[in-house]
Amino acid sequence: MMLLADTALRALVAAVLGLLVVASIAGWILSRRVTGGAARATVDNINARIRAWWIMALLFVVGVATGSIGSILLFSLISFLALREFVTLAPTRPGDHRARFWCFFVVTPLQYYLIWIEWYGLFSILIPVYVSIFLAIRTALAGDTERFLERTAINQWGIMICVYFVSYVPALLMIRIPGYEHQNAKLMFFLVLVVQLSDVLQYVWGKSIGRRPIAPSISPNKTWEGLVGGIVCATAIGTAIWWATPFAPGAAAVMALVITIMGFAGGLIMSAIKRDRGVKDYGAMIEGHGGVLDRIDSLCFAAPVFFHLTRFFYIP
Repeated sequence: MMLLADTALRALVAAVLGLLVVASIAGWILSRRVTGGAARATVDNINARIRAWWIMALLFVVGVATGSIGSILLFSLISFLALREFVTLAPTRPGDHRARFWCFFVVTPLQYYLIWIEWYGLFSILIPVYVSIFLAIRTALAGDTERFLERTAINQWGIMICVYFVSYVPALLMIRIPGYEHQNAKLMFFLVLVVQLSDVLQYVWGKSIGRRPIAPSISPNKTWEGLVGGIVCATAIGTAIWWATPFAPGAAAVMALVITIMGFAGGLIMSAIKRDRGVKDYGAMIEGHGGVLDRIDSLCFAAPVFFHLTRFFYIP
């Protein structure tokens, strides 16, 4: 197993589990001391998030530990569930059924199969080029023109965000960096850890000192203070674990900064979509977090940028 063979990866896993233990203890203490009012609701929400984080962290560790096949299967399942949540919010007509069948049962497994066989050329253009064209044709052939542009755009945007963008996380395993062979699981770990910690820390800083909302009509809980505090702290963490990556400390800091900014942008975009559809969450699968898509919205937009920056600068 990859986890057993890589000392640095074991150290990262141990650090994450240790952080969750500390968070669980802190949450338990707060639940004993805070008894009522809005503060109690906040503590209950935090503890629900911590419990969900235990499950998500353990699933991710299992996926990483089982190597390529485990990571690919894990993220293909995440894509499937996220796409299901996304299209559930959209208006559906009989003319969409066959196009969506292709999205779920042909395009999604094919995209991840291309990662398995490491066919980067087709992986990088399959969905944005060929699938986008095919979905428009398939929907048009159904002969239903009512809200055709809106329905087609929703299908294409859904497959882009939930499958194409997400697939860039396990696609990091395809990159062959000189001197970093068979260690790419740590790149996945770096990406997921920094982006998700940025989300958590933005929430913590926002609840603690947040005053000025960034886009109150879209996400009133996102504040400038929370954004800056979360990004600065997450960037510092990303810099501190440079030793687990092929990056020098300065490069690790830049990478962490870029993906935290992209993660914030992704969260804001996905919040705007929810507001447009009149819902608070994409689903209710994860206690304290809403649906799968609510939890990975930041990762969706950070993953392709991180992949291409790494591939551009670290492959000769």
